[in-house]
Amino acid sequence: MRVAIWWPTMIVGDLLFIEHVERLSMSDCESMPAEVRDRLRSIPAVHELLAEWPVMKAAGDAGDTIVREAIDAELDAERTAIRSGAPARNKRELALAIERRCHRLSLPTLRPAVNATGVVIHTNLGRAPLAPAAVQAVTDVARGYSTLEYDVATCARGGRKEHAARLLRTLTGAQDALVVNNNAAAVLLVLAAHACGKEVIVSRGELVEVGGSFRIPDIMAASGAKLVEVGSTNRTHLDDYRCAITPSTAMILKVHPSNYRIEGFHEEVSAAELSALAHEHGLLLYEDQGSGALLADGVLADAGEQPTSASLCAAVDVVSCSGDKLLGASQAGIILGSAQVIAACASHPLMRALRPGKLTLAALEATLRLYVTGSDTAHREIPVLNMLSGAPAPLERQAKRLHDRILRKLREAQCEKAVELQVVEGVSTPGGGSLPTVELPTFCVAVCPVDGRLSADGLKHALVQEPDTPVVTRVRHDQVLFDVRTLLHDTDLDLCASALADAVQTGLRR
Repeated sequence: MRVAIWWPTMIVGDLLFIEHVERLSMSDCESMPAEVRDRLRSIPAVHELLAEWPVMKAAGDAGDTIVREAIDAELDAERTAIRSGAPARNKRELALAIERRCHRLSLPTLRPAVNATGVVIHTNLGRAPLAPAAVQAVTDVARGYSTLEYDVATCARGGRKEHAARLLRTLTGAQDALVVNNNAAAVLLVLAAHACGKEVIVSRGELVEVGGSFRIPDIMAASGAKLVEVGSTNRTHLDDYRCAITPSTAMILKVHPSNYRIEGFHEEVSAAELSALAHEHGLLLYEDQGSGALLADGVLADAGEQPTSASLCAAVDVVSCSGDKLLGASQAGIILGSAQVIAACASHPLMRALRPGKLTLAALEATLRLYVTGSDTAHREIPVLNMLSGAPAPLERQAKRLHDRILRKLREAQCEKAVELQVVEGVSTPGGGSLPTVELPTFCVAVCPVDGRLSADGLKHALVQEPDTPVVTRVRHDQVLFDVRTLLHDTDLDLCASALADAVQTGLRR
């Protein structure tokens, strides 16, 4: 058993570690007031903490390295707290704190979270959650070998391109399709394959910046293409494009304003008009559609979002979009267009660097099959579409269920009087740089601290930092809001209730 052998193996390196930490503790005391020095001297020695059962158990569970890191961090925190006037903790309290810290350090940094923010396509929380069929497809492919680059028809080496391409051709009417690892990669590849060393004309009103400081001018420079800006921020005319065409022009680029809208005195040129102009001069028309809608119904239609098939019907030569936004699949960049255009992208040297892995392709293909089955199936099974179309009445019922579970947990913890609970109306957002003007009516459970030891911001941070599964909420008017639109499973309600009760209990003890 690891606990039995860990202590005897702690020889030279470990003893030096103990001496180093204890020496730090002693040097900290020299310039302190007597009372503070006494409290600092009362901190147990490292070897004493190592002999405590919670720390020995943590060593067996998490390993020596993590225990050392936890002891170092916990003693640093203890000294800082004492200097700030806090009473010293005893050996048992420190050992339990070290055990808790070891547990937190052992958790994966990438782990499940509960999204109670109401932001459907939450970039920081992994964007689109996958449909059950996509999750199963990823699991099936991940657990063993797969036909990633094996052609079962010829019993020989194949390519990974066709795994999603056939379904994308069926759904969009494109001649061919290609998948890369995200839409930024798609933009880079299309520009590098078709406009490197040549000019690309873009409206000034479409030189967008998206998350992570990704800007169209920057990606164009990286591709080797030369940016030619036309028009103004709010108005660009067809003649602006026409006058900018030179013998060095390779492409006209139209960028969909996924994460913003220009309203009022505004004019832009349609894809159909740009297509006619581009083809008149032997140029390509490329549309970066961004969000990647495959359907044009419900909230997508109300927001004026056009599906990718509409761009192809307008004779756009090549269209790219994201797989994990409105499409609701894995992170991917999808390139659609003529066979010739796609072939040039597929054979470009960058393709090997930008190609997707088997898990991405498995999730994307499974999601696309849901679209092929029909709109009703897609809306029911794909979480992003389901959440975007959630009606107020079911959301209100869900909020009441969450309210009751939170109240029950607070009562079990005997701290229900520390906060006030209320079901309130609110607004959710699509997020992910999609449908920027859309507001979705929703219902939330509002938690208002009434005990002076608690605050909304404190509870919000505790909900993220204390549980193994972080619960991410938002704060408004000194209330913590749990938006039920983005709670995917019934177990999410239980996690929210337990995490809040624990956060309130912890806050009251401080």
